[in-house]
Amino acid sequence: MSALAGKIGLIVGVANKRSLSWAIAQAAASEGATLVLTYQGRFEEHVRELAEALTPRPLVLPLDVQNDAEIDAVFAAIQQHDGGLDFLVHGVAFANRDDITNPFAQTSREGFRLAMDISAYSLIALARGARPLMAARGGGSIVTLTYLGSTRVFPNYNVMGVAKAALESSVRYLAADLGPENIRVNAISAGPIKTLAAAGIGGFSSILGVVREKAPLRRAIEASEVADAALFLLGQAGRGVTGEVLMVDSGYHVLGM
Repeated sequence: MSALAGKIGLIVGVANKRSLSWAIAQAAASEGATLVLTYQGRFEEHVRELAEALTPRPLVLPLDVQNDAEIDAVFAAIQQHDGGLDFLVHGVAFANRDDITNPFAQTSREGFRLAMDISAYSLIALARGARPLMAARGGGSIVTLTYLGSTRVFPNYNVMGVAKAALESSVRYLAADLGPENIRVNAISAGPIKTLAAAGIGGFSSILGVVREKAPLRRAIEASEVADAALFLLGQAGRGVTGEVLMVDSGYHVLGM
């Protein structure tokens, strides 16, 4: 039996075919899940085109995670269409380019607020919306995506690193809050992968090169490896795991130098 057969999942953060959220969507669909995908503004055409490749065809909905009304509308549509929800994948992050590339001490107040709102608070808002739909089905699993820049300094990551630190702390607090309803909350800390988000980080190729040279496995990771880790956390195999940050980075995080 497929790992996610009969499960209904919401995947937020698909932008194009390189998105980690898309890799997870493909893996979840291959394991029998029925999916709901969301898109933000200009990515609608990309997401709808990708959705056509999945069976069964996902429900595709607009979602700006800064808009509470749109968040409410997504969960209302899921409840009407599917009646409940088994898992949620949160793959959303954003910071203004200037607030990433400028020295951290020059982070603007508005830029800090924006990065925290989209990259961290959105997990809280989505978990709150998912909670009753998961509880109605006896529990569920929430997985978000983070990066080692949450605990270590990487060049040109800056305010995003602080937002990821807040995201990881939110995972722990949400795990404690939702655990009594059998809702698990975890994060995957993925090594550097060439995605749309990575394109906004100056010197990304250098970071990728260091990982390939120094990581214990002597290679960068692939999106499919993140997707496989997500399947573990979303499915029955990960039923005893919550509040964790699972490192999928070829072991780079264990190194001291």
